[in-house]
Amino acid sequence: MTTGRIDTHHHIVPPMWADALGASGYFGGQATPAWSPAAALELLDELGIDTAVVSVGRPGVHLGGTDAAARALARQVNEFAADLVREHPGRFGFFASVPLPDVDGSLAEVGYALDELNADGVILLANVDGTYLGDPAFDPLMTELDRRGTVVFVHPTAPPGPAVPGVPAFSADFLLDTTRAALNLVRHGVVARLPRLRMILSHAGGFVPYAAHRMASLTEGAAGHVVTRENFLRDLRTFYFDTALSANPHTLPSLLSFADPDRVLYGSDWPYARGDNAQYFTAQLDAYPLTETQRTAINRDNALALLPRVANVSATSFS
Repeated sequence: MTTGRIDTHHHIVPPMWADALGASGYFGGQATPAWSPAAALELLDELGIDTAVVSVGRPGVHLGGTDAAARALARQVNEFAADLVREHPGRFGFFASVPLPDVDGSLAEVGYALDELNADGVILLANVDGTYLGDPAFDPLMTELDRRGTVVFVHPTAPPGPAVPGVPAFSADFLLDTTRAALNLVRHGVVARLPRLRMILSHAGGFVPYAAHRMASLTEGAAGHVVTRENFLRDLRTFYFDTALSANPHTLPSLLSFADPDRVLYGSDWPYARGDNAQYFTAQLDAYPLTETQRTAINRDNALALLPRVANVSATSFS
């Protein structure tokens, strides 16, 4: 299959990170998936993906230990990802991990990852220990990311509070987590104040496209930031949205009617999309009635416009 897809929601499981998860006792409702470069490349070829921009998913690299341990783990996983990119030219890019809530450590890792490792952007969890993106505690990091014009991949994790027994967070709560982060980024004025930030919301933005007008009508600004319905909706539309676990005949109409057409990106969510879900949702996207221009934009062109290093590599590797 040849589609030239660029996958902006594709995870890796570096061995040192898997070991750290095991040592911390972390269990997010499913076993840490098996992963290898060979298996990833097989999946890329199966789904017609030219390049996957990889990231380390939840729970990130701050696993409840010291800031120093989190900084060291962030450095290890980012160097692992950079090695993967170098070893497989054209097939991978990566979003760097940072050790939030350690803001100083995160600032240092942003500099190293972007300047030395040539990362394509940064992955941030929607909330860290219950503090959501948009909170002033994270302003120094967000300001630096804006100064650099960084692509920020916003990935959900379990929201604060007890889970529903028997219902894993990734089945429904993740959508709320992403929505809360988007709303908080807008209500605190981060989106309006830092226009060079380019933020991708996972899983079609959670509930954002479906509930945008409700949120815009009922949410007040925070910390002196004034919002109106019109500017709230405008700011929500500045986000990018990926199709991971979301491409289907019922979700896509809402997403495509809300999002700017150049801000929808293909995502597989492999290997956390359990079983055949990466294949299932990709097939749903392929079957959905789109113009060829729309299809190419979602599969490839929108990502190439967003990610210049990937675009440069793609121009030489897949021409």
